[in-house]
Amino acid sequence: MALLSAQGISKNFGGVVAVDKVDFEIPDRSIVSLIGPNGAGKTTFFNLITGIYEPTTGTVVFDGKPLVGLKPHEITQRGIARTFQNIRLFANMTALENVMVGEHCRLTTGLFGAVVRSAKVKAEEARARDKAMSLLEFVGLAGKEKEFAKNLPYGDQRRLEVARALGTDPKLLFLDEPTAGMNPNETARLTRLIDRLRAEKNVTVLMIEHDMKVVMEISDRVTVLNFGRKIAEGLPDEIKANAEVVEAYLGKAYAQGVSSEGKEKK
Repeated sequence: MALLSAQGISKNFGGVVAVDKVDFEIPDRSIVSLIGPNGAGKTTFFNLITGIYEPTTGTVVFDGKPLVGLKPHEITQRGIARTFQNIRLFANMTALENVMVGEHCRLTTGLFGAVVRSAKVKAEEARARDKAMSLLEFVGLAGKEKEFAKNLPYGDQRRLEVARALGTDPKLLFLDEPTAGMNPNETARLTRLIDRLRAEKNVTVLMIEHDMKVVMEISDRVTVLNFGRKIAEGLPDEIKANAEVVEAYLGKAYAQGVSSEGKEKK
């Protein structure tokens, strides 16, 4: 079953069509990659689903309910969380505080409760703290809860973003270029973490990723955008052999060479 289904999604910015009538489904408990050259419309598509932009046309249904028209915080409450291409942590807050901020949408304490500080409020805060500590351990940041986010190494900051997103209790997690800027060891570690999100947290994952090794290694399905259009969709091996995908990344001459080579082998 599809956890999320987008039908005919388009986004126009004046005369520019950033996303052009894209149909897209994410099966429950899958890891799906959205790839394409720079400027293909991938992040715009993320922003359409998560409420930052409203689609010009199309519908989005998540877990059986429509999303179009909801604000980002309402979509988060429905069960979709995301990380960003450029890290957006609270730099002067600790790792623990960053994760607890992510948990805020699931807490019941209001302004009055925060002022009165009742036993119920204190108990909820203690549970939130324990959960945040558990999430830090899950992403590999145990013992770093008191570190300010700005002082963490780059790879740790990326994993802290994942922990903060998990604090919202998502059913679906969007990762926007999660391995960007990482060295091979950091990339391998984060790839293992993404796999564990599904296996241990039952979280469905959609990621934009430019590292094709990561995409081919971890994805159940790959969707390719180019100039805002969906040009291919399928299993990783099918995408790797698709001439239109090769052309989008490497140019028409290269794609024709790959196609000719394949015919000769046959």
